[in-house]
Amino acid sequence: MDIAHHETNGVVCVKLSGRLDAESAPLAERTIKGLMEQGNTRLLFDLGGLDYISSAGLRVILLTVKGLQAANGKVVLSALTAYVREIFDVSNFSSIIPITDTVAAGLKQFE
Repeated sequence: MDIAHHETNGVVCVKLSGRLDAESAPLAERTIKGLMEQGNTRLLFDLGGLDYISSAGLRVILLTVKGLQAANGKVVLSALTAYVREIFDVSNFSSIIPITDTVAAGLKQFE
């Protein structure tokens, strides 16, 4: 899995590519936790390059959402592939986390 991030208008965009599974979840969790510890409370996940997400990956996303809710922050997911979107729908995460079709639409959720 590859992880990259940059800031746009006070929103940290986190791009995840490849597989977010039991092997890669610890790195993703450390990276995201580090961003949160720096005081970032507005995270946009660009999942357009994510081919696969396991329960370990869902756990990372859920911990991020819970952590940011406690800090009055916000998480938005964007550009999910059909397979990853299905996983979020089946797990019912799509009912608790805002999901947009594009990164641009995701950024508008923070306005």
